[in-house]
Amino acid sequence: MAYAQLSMPNFQTKLPMRRQKDTLCTEFAFTLPRGLTDSKQRIHRHGVMRLATAKDEILVQQERRVQENPAYDILVMLAQVITRLGSLNSVSPDLLEELLLHDIAYLREFYNRINQQGNVHIPTQCPQCNTQFLVELELAGEP
Repeated sequence: MAYAQLSMPNFQTKLPMRRQKDTLCTEFAFTLPRGLTDSKQRIHRHGVMRLATAKDEILVQQERRVQENPAYDILVMLAQVITRLGSLNSVSPDLLEELLLHDIAYLREFYNRINQQGNVHIPTQCPQCNTQFLVELELAGEP
């Protein structure tokens, strides 16, 4: 079997090469379409979600409620990876049960985009004029 020969370009330069800092962004800001209303009637819409880890997946599978009802896995996983929702610093599956389905669908899509697709753009539609456009996900901590 023949293989094509690739010639490597000459990377030697007279100017010193600048080394870029390698960084991995692991947290992403989001805004829920409707939001979570707490017991004091405050609406929590802005939050931060971190990338999921293998440990998160293992913990989800070990959760009793997931074993009894596999559909509950998304609430457990979201509770693991959402680090902040409004003024709430901790999120539980019980708390997420109070979200409207529209917000759960948004969070599921957001989760899939940042963890599986690596795509930071979400298709969106203006509720007034129905114009469709892409919104770039904001990185938490970025200006």
